[in-house]
Amino acid sequence: MRNTAKITTAVLAAGALTLGLTACGSDQDAASDTSGPLVVAASPVPHAEILTFVKDNLAEKAGLDLEVKEFTDYVTPNTATEDGSVGANYFQTQPYLDDFNKKNGTHIVSVVDVHLEPLGLYSHKVKKADELKSGATVAVPNDTVNEGRALQLLAANGLITLKDGVGTAATPADITKNPKNLKFKELEAAQTPRSLDDVDAAVVNGNYAIEADLKPAKDALVLESAEGNPNSNLLAVKEGNEDDPRVKKLTELLTSPEVKKFIEDKYAGSVVASF
Repeated sequence: MRNTAKITTAVLAAGALTLGLTACGSDQDAASDTSGPLVVAASPVPHAEILTFVKDNLAEKAGLDLEVKEFTDYVTPNTATEDGSVGANYFQTQPYLDDFNKKNGTHIVSVVDVHLEPLGLYSHKVKKADELKSGATVAVPNDTVNEGRALQLLAANGLITLKDGVGTAATPADITKNPKNLKFKELEAAQTPRSLDDVDAAVVNGNYAIEADLKPAKDALVLESAEGNPNSNLLAVKEGNEDDPRVKKLTELLTSPEVKKFIEDKYAGSVVASF
């Protein structure tokens, strides 16, 4: 049976930056108590599913007491890790983490890369990317790194051209050529799959695509390449907690042959192990 606490974060996300970073006392004490369970914040799919596989099949034998908490946004898992409400998180990429730390003054560090979720372009209106009509509207994630990834995906497939060197900091203002005169609708990442009936296409993060019953390896019009991709999803902790014995145990389990096989069998190429 899954021992997973689901948390609705529409309200939490709004207040996370103002309240989360100032939390103290018992939450911090709980995070620093290495004798208790390791509480890990995770996106529901595939992160919490992978952690639940570890919990149900590997953790007890390894002597790890693991608790999984699900969050549906990309803010609260980091603020909860920073304030000690959770001991670790598993939902983000290194570029996103670097940008988050810089903007919010947090001190979260990567422990290990676990998997890649290729970003994809999806549509309910066309079957191929080159079928998008002139003036078509494309939804993209509105956070800095994922918007940049989305635009890089479109550029890699010839739909737009970006300024040289913009990388994952790219915004629509960095587009130098737009032969289809595409319009861009910037949305919270979690909203992009829900926009597919309202826009001509949407670039959707892998976890949200899977959660929306999309199959990235099959349904995406174009998909990020896994080769040389810097956007692996990682296990992260607050700086100073890297040597927590519970974190070390989880690191070993998340990069085990059993987890690699689970990822391959369950996600059939829509999620790719990074180890």
